[in-house]
Amino acid sequence: MPLETVFLDAGGVLMFPNWTRISGALARQGVQVAPDTLARAEPHARRQIDDLKVIGWTDDAARGWLFFDLILERAGIPRSDATAAALAELHAYHQANNLWEFVPSNVKPALAAMRAGGLRLTVVSNANGTLSAHMARLGLDTMVDCVLDSCDEKVEKPDPRLFRIALDRSNARPETTIHVGDLYHVDVVGARSAGLRGVLLDEADLRPDADCPRVRSLDDLVARIDAGEFD
Repeated sequence: MPLETVFLDAGGVLMFPNWTRISGALARQGVQVAPDTLARAEPHARRQIDDLKVIGWTDDAARGWLFFDLILERAGIPRSDATAAALAELHAYHQANNLWEFVPSNVKPALAAMRAGGLRLTVVSNANGTLSAHMARLGLDTMVDCVLDSCDEKVEKPDPRLFRIALDRSNARPETTIHVGDLYHVDVVGARSAGLRGVLLDEADLRPDADCPRVRSLDDLVARIDAGEFD
């Protein structure tokens, strides 16, 4: 059956942490690390998070700050009172504004291409209640049809209930919908439990073992949709 709807995770797919802001917060505490160094560490930290045991004993908020600890570790920055102070500053900013505010240049063209192809686009994200306003701030709100923030819905991935809510809000059918996310045990497993096909965004090629379609970028996703791979 032809693909009709694409669900997309927000963080790690459409938007990423503002590494310049993070580097600046660390610098104010005397910790020097370049934004590019942090960005290169991110996929490896995400791969460490994407473990069934970690997903099983944490919620999204706890994983978020474990994630930043792992990024600093990967970047060679030891934990200290200074890094704790910087992360506390960043946490306060995130609660008010959302720290995941870097949108790669290929995101908006990819969203436009999918919509031009007649697809409905729904964002299904574990977030903190600021996602809708944040999408508007980043100019992404008008490029999708629906946004679901787990904080607003009182349920988060991988719970299949969030995907079922998304299907209902999107007037979508599971058999003609895919969900694209960056965490196998959150996005792919959660989508499957709701009867959807999961697609893993694995830009650094760190999950060759994953038993699902993998894409390296949204451009790759668009090309494979256009080729009919998900029909």
